[in-house]
Amino acid sequence: MHIDFMAADPSQFAVTAKGLKLMIAGLLVLAAGFLLLSGGGSSDPQVFNYAMFDFRRLVAAPIVIIAGIVVEVVAIMGKFKD
Repeated sequence: MHIDFMAADPSQFAVTAKGLKLMIAGLLVLAAGFLLLSGGGSSDPQVFNYAMFDFRRLVAAPIVIIAGIVVEVVAIMGKFKD
């Protein structure tokens, strides 16, 4: 069985170039959200660090992560014309 990938019509691909760019953008947004979520630890386990519960980790990071997931869903499920 021989499959010729070069003969395929690019308009018939499941993921278009625009969708692929959107997927990469979504991954970057997800990575930014996880970077926002990191940190806040304490060097001494006996000392409680209130920095774990700041706005960045409790509100901003989850919103950015959810936005990245939404971008990924749109990139996968959306129909784009290039």
